[in-house]
Amino acid sequence: MGGFLLRRLVNYLILVLLAACVGYFLAASSLNPRARFAERNPAPPPAVVDQALYELNLNDKTPVVARFTTWAGGVVHGDLGRTVDGDPVVAELGRRMGVSMRLLLLGSVLGGVLGVLAGVVCAVRQHKLTDHSITLISFLLLSTPVFLLAVLLKLGGLSVNQAAGTTILYYTGEYTPGLSGPWWWLAANRVQHLVLPTLAVAAPSAAFYSRYQRSAMLDVLGSDFLRTALAKGLRRRRALLRHGLRTALVPMVTFFAYQFSLLLVSDTFVEKIFAWHGMGEWFIDSVATSDVNVVAAITLFAAVLVLMAGLLAELAYAVLDPRVRVR
Repeated sequence: MGGFLLRRLVNYLILVLLAACVGYFLAASSLNPRARFAERNPAPPPAVVDQALYELNLNDKTPVVARFTTWAGGVVHGDLGRTVDGDPVVAELGRRMGVSMRLLLLGSVLGGVLGVLAGVVCAVRQHKLTDHSITLISFLLLSTPVFLLAVLLKLGGLSVNQAAGTTILYYTGEYTPGLSGPWWWLAANRVQHLVLPTLAVAAPSAAFYSRYQRSAMLDVLGSDFLRTALAKGLRRRRALLRHGLRTALVPMVTFFAYQFSLLLVSDTFVEKIFAWHGMGEWFIDSVATSDVNVVAAITLFAAVLVLMAGLLAELAYAVLDPRVRVR
């Protein structure tokens, strides 16, 4: 088991290195930090621009391989370079990482749990009203773009606040600026800001999981081992939970790893719409300002997230499928 996980870790590390290299080269070759200086009025002298770009390791007069070598050497020592404004990338990355991870982790866990439960209910009550209702809602969510769903949730939150006569759900920012009080009051305020963006991330994910979980559970319901367990006198609920659900969850583990990486895309739209200053918003702003080091750092962050999701998937495989432990 340990050797299997070690081999998988090595494979994922290689993929992270490749993603980091490709991300940097694409950013360095397609973005133009020099244009940021040319837009200033009055425009600085060319020598000043060159010196500033050299200090930031962004000068296009330096070969891209040399720039990458300098950047990669800094990454090894925990230095991701500086932004076009001269600020350390690591400091801003740490702050925005916490913002995005709150949405990604809560959204992915909530979406996964709700999706699996919905899929199991649909399979057990196949062709019943519950199955048709959940299927209809799932297809509606899957066919709705993330940005449109986020806007609809904002409008829904506004309607709830108007009906209640007070602010229950916030739809702008991570917290209320200038708010003071005990810690539980500040924590409750953050939860109020977190509800709508988390639902915008979790709802499409739950719809995705429910469709695949329903199909996997239907295959298990017709399997010989489940009929044998029932024939031996095992209660239906216990047989479904102990044998059926555990088996049906195995293929879902793969979908979790890949769906987690797709959440990074939806998180970008959600952060922009709900004014959360996280990694997704930072990425869009960095591309607009030709901030090569930031784009490369965010690409590395995304690759590490996929690595972590992949490792969690491998561990889940080992828990759900005993055959993996003896490889």
